[in-house]
Amino acid sequence: MLSVNEKSSTQSTVSQLLFSNRKHFFGQVEQPTKNSFVKIFLLLMKIIIGLGNPGREYETTRHNAGFLCVDFLRQEFGFEPFALDKKMSAEVSTGTRNGERILLVKPMTFMNNSGTAVQSLLQFYKLTPADIVVIHDDLDITPGTYKITLSSRPAGHNGVADIIEKLGTQDFFRIRLGIGHPTEILGVCMPSHDYVLQKFKEEELTKLQELFPEVAIEILP
Repeated sequence: MLSVNEKSSTQSTVSQLLFSNRKHFFGQVEQPTKNSFVKIFLLLMKIIIGLGNPGREYETTRHNAGFLCVDFLRQEFGFEPFALDKKMSAEVSTGTRNGERILLVKPMTFMNNSGTAVQSLLQFYKLTPADIVVIHDDLDITPGTYKITLSSRPAGHNGVADIIEKLGTQDFFRIRLGIGHPTEILGVCMPSHDYVLQKFKEEELTKLQELFPEVAIEILP
C-alpha cells in the first residue's frame, strides 16, 4: 500500500503516479483511423469521484466531504456544471486540463451503493480501476489533514467498501479527507454512523475547505 502524507514533498503525487504503467498510445498507430483516435481519446482520461449522499439535507454533512471537494474542483478549473447522467447513476462534470479529458463525478446512488455508479463509468469508458481517484471522508484522519493511499482497505467506509466489492479490487487511488472521530461527552460517544451524517461545525468546514486547493494540485497540477 502506498500512503502519502499531506505534507509530502513529492509534488503532484497522484498525477505523477496515476497511469504510470500505461503505454503511450501514440507511436503504436502507424496509420491513424477513426477507431484509433477514439482509443487515444479514452486513454487520455481521468475520472475523479467524490463520494457523498444526494439531497439538500446532506449537503454539508461530514459524509459529503467528497462531494464538497469535487464541487470546488469544478469551480477551480472552470469545468461544465454538474449534470445528471441517469445511465451512470451520477452527476458528471467534464473538462480538459493539460491535454487530458477529466470527468468529475458525484454518484447519486447514496453512499453505500457508490460502487454501482463507479462500475458503470468504467464499463462505459472501457477504463480500469487504475484510472480513477476516489475522494471521501475519513474518521481515522485528523480534521484539517488528508492522506493519499493506493490499494488500501476500506477501513470501515461503506462507500469505499462497495466500490471495492463492485470492482473486485482495491487497486485505485484514494484521497482521504480527515473528519476525525466523535468526541466523548460525559462518558458517552455518538455512534459513527450518526456522526458522519451530522453537518460540519463552522470551524470544521473551514479546515476542510482549506485542504481543497492542495488536493487540486495533487490531482491536476
